[in-house]
Amino acid sequence: MKQKIKAALLASSLLLAPAVGLADTADGDALNSMTWDEVVDLAKGGEVNWFLWGGSDNINQYVSEYIGGRLKEEYGITLNRVGLSDTVEAVNIVLGEKESGVMDAGSVDMIWINGENFRTMKQGGLAYCGYTDILPNNAFVDWANPAIANDFGVPVEGCEVPWSKAQFAFAYDTARFDNPPRSIGELIDWVRENPGRFTYPAPPDFNGSVFVRHVFYHAAGGVDKLLGDFDQAKFDEVAAKTWDILNDMEPYLWREGKTYPASISAMEQLYANSEVDLTFNYEPSGVGLNIENGVFPPTTQGYGLSDGTIGNTNYTIIPFNSPNKAAALVLQNLLLSGEAQYQKARPDVWGAAPAIEVSRTSEAVQADFGTIVAHPNVVPADELAKAALPELQASWISAIEKGWLENVGQ
Repeated sequence: MKQKIKAALLASSLLLAPAVGLADTADGDALNSMTWDEVVDLAKGGEVNWFLWGGSDNINQYVSEYIGGRLKEEYGITLNRVGLSDTVEAVNIVLGEKESGVMDAGSVDMIWINGENFRTMKQGGLAYCGYTDILPNNAFVDWANPAIANDFGVPVEGCEVPWSKAQFAFAYDTARFDNPPRSIGELIDWVRENPGRFTYPAPPDFNGSVFVRHVFYHAAGGVDKLLGDFDQAKFDEVAAKTWDILNDMEPYLWREGKTYPASISAMEQLYANSEVDLTFNYEPSGVGLNIENGVFPPTTQGYGLSDGTIGNTNYTIIPFNSPNKAAALVLQNLLLSGEAQYQKARPDVWGAAPAIEVSRTSEAVQADFGTIVAHPNVVPADELAKAALPELQASWISAIEKGWLENVGQ
């Protein structure tokens, strides 16, 4: 089934690709030596195919309407948003094209990405690199920050551009009970005491995978023991404890763990329907949006964990064989602008934390950020940040996901 989905995505994406010969921006070295004005002139009137996770209506609307609208109005560039259920689908398209010899007329111009997918693209020579200094709004990025300069432990080195920051958070309905579990240890006990009232999306769903990593950290006795390069002996030790915890938990999950939600959207719907009592997301602001949209009950409250939750930075990347690199650079520069980052940070639009240093933007943009008032039911970002946990290097994550599928998912 996965192969059929990938084939369908490749076929549909090829329809978006411009005919060979109509685009002349595939030469990254030439672009890297251009001035920004020359890049913009080359991009005007073109198009850009952006592949990104499509499971959030508000994100899709922001990308298509606000970003797409500005691209069209200011540069005459048409933005084609291609929704994905999993980022790896786009990575596999690029990989398949490279293996087929498609070196300068690919169908993917940009991907929303991070973690193990970035590692795959960088190590596989699938990324266009060395261009970030061309972008005027790159000046807003704090590349001296290790959390920006490294993506799940992999040095960025000019191969992608940050877009947002995020940190995992839980949520519960205060009308159903008073004291939600405040640590992974408490959650494990709570699940047994409240059979059928909890579940999590099956990895490799992004949110399901990060939940499993929280349990992995708990089994290890803390993330500090897992930082650094992948250690097979340490992995085997901690993984055995993790699979035991999750398998012991399984009979007490929703539908006795015989099935798992396929996505975070499906899990949030279970919560909205009162089929489960807890939900979570790497985008804590989603609680406020779901309340305002009438999806979640207004008594839903977001919260963090006493033992911390995982946070990271996500990025956009341009494949090596994108035929519309100039248009993709214009798109990336727009995404980094103070105005676009502010729009994205608005609670009624998305509520995503900015990936830029707001203090480096204009006084007008800083003033706009100063007007943002978070939804009262969303856990404050500064509160979450007090107990932020780092992501592991990508090699750990791929091993954890594979291990879950083999030892728990079956």
